[in-house]
Amino acid sequence: MFTELNSILNSTPDSFTKGEFIFVSDRQSDASFLIHHFLSFYLRARCKVCFLGLVQSFSHYCAISQRLGVSLAQAKEKGQLIFLEGLKESLSILIPQEGHTENQAMDFLRDPTVGLRSLYKFVQSSLNSSSSGEDGTEEWGPSVLLVDDISVLLSLGVSARAVLDFSHYCKATVCSQLQGNMVMLVRCDGEDEGDDGDDEGSELLLRGLTHQCSLTLHVQGLPTGYCRDIHGQVEVCWRRRQGDGQHTQKKLFQYKVHDKGASFFARGTSSAVL
Repeated sequence: MFTELNSILNSTPDSFTKGEFIFVSDRQSDASFLIHHFLSFYLRARCKVCFLGLVQSFSHYCAISQRLGVSLAQAKEKGQLIFLEGLKESLSILIPQEGHTENQAMDFLRDPTVGLRSLYKFVQSSLNSSSSGEDGTEEWGPSVLLVDDISVLLSLGVSARAVLDFSHYCKATVCSQLQGNMVMLVRCDGEDEGDDGDDEGSELLLRGLTHQCSLTLHVQGLPTGYCRDIHGQVEVCWRRRQGDGQHTQKKLFQYKVHDKGASFFARGTSSAVL
């Protein structure tokens, strides 16, 4: 299992498993370093990437990717990266400005009850666009959808069921039809004690995405508290179909975030304790 985890997180971009839905979540910790990892990883692998950055600006992702050896500006200019800057697009709808072309992908902000059909169409059109190398354009590899972070849609009034429908259709398009990969991040602020089974709750979203995905990476803080050499732990859950049923494997690893990435190791094997 540790070999499989390394093949996902620390392998060279030459090869990786296709058709995967990777679900990243955190609780009392910060899993954003995994989003930056996957973004730089797939761009180096020459994938066609659609990135829904719902919580940070483009310049924020650029600064971190630069440290990881990837230029988002160049990838965007070449057409390899399609980036939706959620904060900027939200402001353009909430505070309309003359001369600014509105992006229909965020039209749910006017009426959250309409669902996320326009956002799905944005993803579909972005990844279905020509990547065959015709008309002098570069040819890109498998399609990839990254979302940081999907749970913010709940705070904007979108129902958990609408978000799960969006995820389901994206999975059908990206993972099944295009044989690409999908990575979604959900932040869990707490145990959500007030949910009480409410369909709009973040726990419903968490359970639903966990059921849909093939690989779960759940980032947690250390039970013992802060440590300079070990920043946290990640629970990894693989789901593979075997015969008529589904086989699930779980493993817990520890990690340390560096300026240029992160290292993962089995519990008790950190260089700081060996």
